[in-house]
Amino acid sequence: TVRCMCYRKGLSQSALPYRRSVPTWLKLTSDDVKEQIFKLAKKGLTPSQIGVILRDSHGVAQVRFVTGNKILRILKSKGLAPDLPEDLYHLIKKAVAVRKHLERNRKDKDSKFRLILVESRIHRLARYYKTKRVLAPNWKYDGRIRVRRK
Repeated sequence: TVRCMCYRKGLSQSALPYRRSVPTWLKLTSDDVKEQIFKLAKKGLTPSQIGVILRDSHGVAQVRFVTGNKILRILKSKGLAPDLPEDLYHLIKKAVAVRKHLERNRKDKDSKFRLILVESRIHRLARYYKTKRVLAPNWKYDGRIRVRRK
């Protein structure tokens, strides 16, 4: 099968450890991790960037194992979650970059084709998020959207 959001058929993926317990060497408590998450979110980082920083700098392999909740849920509880879901945000950002490129290089047929593919992924993802009530039912993707984070 072909994956939806990438161009390969890859079966490789990372596997989480079977044991869901917190490692004994981790000294951070659940509240410490939440404070770190709030601090990083106020700097404007996305949930995945927060997860990478916690993993690499603080030794928190899985936030869910320590706190019992995922990063996005923790952010939602404080009202710090981004307006747009992260995957949709990055697709829109990519489409805006391709559109900007096409303004300078009008004859670039391949980029025009790739823009159509990216925008169809945006529409598909937006349809999914509307059914899940993450996006407002009247939310529309407009090619001229300026991408900004909170």
